[in-house]
Amino acid sequence: SNRASIQYERMDGDVTMRCGSLDSDASVTWKVNGTDVKAHHREEGSRLILMEVDLSNNGLYSCFQNPNGERRDQINLRIGTSPREPTVTCRSNTYPKGFYCSWHLQHPTSIPTDFDVTVLHNQESLEVTRDVVHKNRCHVLFPEVFSSYPYRVNVTAVNALGKASTTITFEEINIVKPDPPERVVATPIPSNVRRLEVTWNSPSTWPDVEIFPLKYFLRYRPLIRDQWQHVELTDSTAHTITDAYAGKEYIIQVAAKDMEIGTWSDWSVAVHATPWMDKPQQIPFTTEQEPLLGTYPNPNPNPNPNRSPPPPSRNHSSVHPLHH
Repeated sequence: SNRASIQYERMDGDVTMRCGSLDSDASVTWKVNGTDVKAHHREEGSRLILMEVDLSNNGLYSCFQNPNGERRDQINLRIGTSPREPTVTCRSNTYPKGFYCSWHLQHPTSIPTDFDVTVLHNQESLEVTRDVVHKNRCHVLFPEVFSSYPYRVNVTAVNALGKASTTITFEEINIVKPDPPERVVATPIPSNVRRLEVTWNSPSTWPDVEIFPLKYFLRYRPLIRDQWQHVELTDSTAHTITDAYAGKEYIIQVAAKDMEIGTWSDWSVAVHATPWMDKPQQIPFTTEQEPLLGTYPNPNPNPNPNRSPPPPSRNHSSVHPLHH
């Protein structure tokens, strides 16, 4: 037949390929991808035996019957490993609708590997919907909300060389974790050199902020310092920073959490903002009259009058922290 069969074999083992239905003592010639077999091997009659195979042995093996050289078989050899236990995590970012689980293998198998997922709750098997975009993710609807029965999720990785499975159990309230707040905006306030107005939207994936309100955690710091300042806010999507350093660029992030249960979201995308600055007044200058000599006391004025000179050393110990 012209169709090549696929033969899956274990990494580091020895592999035997048979030339179709030919007798074991028939005389044949083997090729891989159309050229001679260079890998460490031996031939026993119509069989080809490769030793201690690795991924370099992958390929299309063809055998031809001697002496007239007609092709008798084609084998697509694929070297891999049986899967190890997958890593499984589940999380609800759409509380109270449901949750999703995702899984991955720490060690690649190098051959196609499928995953079987089952979810049990109060001894009932729940429907599992595969995600259309992420192949290693599935979605489960909560059969009831505020259930105290644990969920039991089993993910079994299966391929031609073996299988391995992981089971995790958890309670509904422990997997609730919103997505980060969205559209974080920080705006300077005119004529106020120490204030920044920060606003954000609750995560769009969270189904009902009215019924399941979120609280927020804001962190901010000037770029020149490593220490964050924190503010926790209940049920508000705005905050005014009132203690910013004048003229310093700030980095600002927000996280969200259900009021009652679960854990904090990851941080939002960081935004940068600088408080409002007094613009130095430009002195009008007319071309009719030449400036008198001596008007400018310094022949090389500092091009950046608002910047203090750099500290004498880059060593941090010599830079004093700013005080309020």
